[in-house]
Amino acid sequence: MSNTKTAKSALISVFSKDGLAPIVKKLDELNITIYSTGGTEKFIRDLGVNVIPVEDVTSYPSILGGRVKTLHPKVFGGILNRQNNDSDVAELEQYEIPQIDIVIVDLYPFEKTVASGAPEQDIIEKIDIGGISLIRAAAKNFADVTCVASVDDYSEFLSVISEGNGNISIEDRKRFAAKAFNVSSHYDSAIFNYFNSDHEIASLKISETKGKVLRYGENPHQKGFFFGDFEAMFDKVHGKELSYNNLLDVDAAVNLMNEFKNDAPTFAILKHNNACGLAQRETILQAYIDALAGDPVSAFGGILISNTEIDKNTADEIHKLFCEVVIAPSFSDEAIEILKGKKNRIILVQKEIDLPKMQVRSCLNGALLQDKDLKTDAKSDLSTVTKTAPTSDQIEDLLFASKICKHTKSNTIVFTKGKQLLASGTGQTSRVDALKQSIEKAKSFNFDLNGAVMASDAFFPFPDCVEIADHAGIKAVIQPGGSIKDQLSIEYCDQNGIAMVMTGTRHFKH
Repeated sequence: MSNTKTAKSALISVFSKDGLAPIVKKLDELNITIYSTGGTEKFIRDLGVNVIPVEDVTSYPSILGGRVKTLHPKVFGGILNRQNNDSDVAELEQYEIPQIDIVIVDLYPFEKTVASGAPEQDIIEKIDIGGISLIRAAAKNFADVTCVASVDDYSEFLSVISEGNGNISIEDRKRFAAKAFNVSSHYDSAIFNYFNSDHEIASLKISETKGKVLRYGENPHQKGFFFGDFEAMFDKVHGKELSYNNLLDVDAAVNLMNEFKNDAPTFAILKHNNACGLAQRETILQAYIDALAGDPVSAFGGILISNTEIDKNTADEIHKLFCEVVIAPSFSDEAIEILKGKKNRIILVQKEIDLPKMQVRSCLNGALLQDKDLKTDAKSDLSTVTKTAPTSDQIEDLLFASKICKHTKSNTIVFTKGKQLLASGTGQTSRVDALKQSIEKAKSFNFDLNGAVMASDAFFPFPDCVEIADHAGIKAVIQPGGSIKDQLSIEYCDQNGIAMVMTGTRHFKH
C-alpha cells in the first residue's frame, strides 16, 4: 500500500454546491479530469471548467427521472479497482473503465426533508441511492481513492489537495474514509428511524454527528461528552462552557417548564435536577421572588428558568443570587446587560424546537428505551374519591403540584399553595420519609401548611401518609391511586374532611 497517491481524476455528484467552486477550480488547475452528473455537471460547466458527463463513460443516459445515474459497472469499477492488483488493472483496460481517484458526494437532505414536514413521497425521493453507494465504494477502497462525503468536509479537502498539489497521503485518505462511513451510517440510521417511528421493530439506532468534549463528566475524574445540536435549541449569549452536570440540569429545567409553557408567568429554580422553588404569578418578577422564597438556600448555584421574557427588574433581583444558568425564551436588552455582570453566569435564550419523544439510558450491558412521560394531569383526569370535594382553587393547586411532582425524583411528595411550591421530599426510599422531609423543609422556611395541597407520584399503600399530612394542615391530595388498600386512605380522608382526587396515572421518575 503506497503512502501517497497522485490524483488524476475525480467524480463529483453533490446535492449542495456551497463551497464546491474553489474545489472544482483547484482540480482543474491541477489538471485532474472531472466526471460529473446532472445539476453538478452543469454547475461545473458554468464555472468554465471542462467536465466529462458520466453518460459518456457508461454510454447510458440518466433514467427514471434521475433515480439511476451513476449505478453502473464502469463507474463502480473505476472506484473499486485495486491498483496493486494486476487482474483489476487489466480488466479496467479490457472494459475501457477510467480509474477514479477522488469521489466527492453530498447526499440528498433526507433529515431536513423529514423535519420540514414534507409529504411522504417527497421524503422517499430524498433517500439517496447512488450517492450512498458511491460513498461506501470509495471509502472501502481508501487505499486508492479519496472519498469526500459531505459539504462539511469540502474546506478540509481543499486544504489537503492544495497543500499536496494533488498528492494525498494514506493517512488523509483513511481519515476521509472514516468521515465517509460516519456519514453513511448516520444517513441509514435516520432512514430506519423514520420508517420505524412506531418502534414496531425492537431495534435501537442512535446516531449523533454533532459531538462535543466536555471539561469532564459528572465528576472531575470522569470523561464527558455531549452529542446533540445544542445550538438548534439555545442561543448562548454569555458565560462559561456548560458542564456535564449543567446540561443535565438544563434538561430537567426545560422539561419541567414545558408543563407551564402557555401559562401565566412562571419561574422555577432547580438544583440537582429537582425544583427547589417554583411559583406562578401575574408578573415574572413576583414569580421569581416567590420561587426563590421556596428554598433560598438550595437556590445558591442553581439553574433558573422562566416561561416568559425576563425584564430589567427581574434581572436586578436575579443578579443578587449566585446561579449557574439562566434560561428564558427572551430577555430585554437591559436584562442581558445586568446578567452579564457575572462573567461565568450562563445565559441561554431558548428556541422553539420539538424535543425527542423517547428516552434512552444505559443499563447493564445494554440500554433501556421508553416513551417520554408526556402525560400531564388535567382537570378532566381527576376523579374525586372522597365525600369532600376540592374547591376550584384547590383543583388548580393540585394540578400545579402534580406538574412539579412529575418532574421530581421518586419517591416524592410535593406541597403547594397559591401556585407556589412550598416544599418537596425528593428521592426517598420511603414515601413516608419523603412526606416527613417535605414537612420539615416547609417548616424550616416558615411556610404555613394549613390549607396547602399535597401531590404524590404514586399511590399510598397505607393511610399513614394522609394521616401525617392531615396533622401538618394539608386539606387536599392528588395521587394516582391503584393500591389494594386505597380505601383505607379514602376512609381516613372522609373522617377528617380532606379532599382526595385520583388521576389513574403514576409519574415515577427514577
